[in-house]
Amino acid sequence: MRYLLNLLFWGFVGVLFYGFYHKASIDYAAGEKWIGSAVLGLTFIYLPLFLVYRWKDKKLSDYTLSDDNFNKMKDKKSQNAENQ
Repeated sequence: MRYLLNLLFWGFVGVLFYGFYHKASIDYAAGEKWIGSAVLGLTFIYLPLFLVYRWKDKKLSDYTLSDDNFNKMKDKKSQNAENQ
């Protein structure tokens, strides 16, 4: 999956740069289409795949501020204040 993400990222970046080149030297409208397709690909194809890959086997509750996590933070802060 890592290699697929790497390949997709550099492919979309290449298409983006080709779009800027095409826009500047060949045809403005077609270059805009190349740039737009690269941005759409990065947004709707690459980003969801990247997020699924990075969040695999992780618990969302570790990263949210619930009452339990808030109490843990308060306890940790009071312990640090006592140690100083």
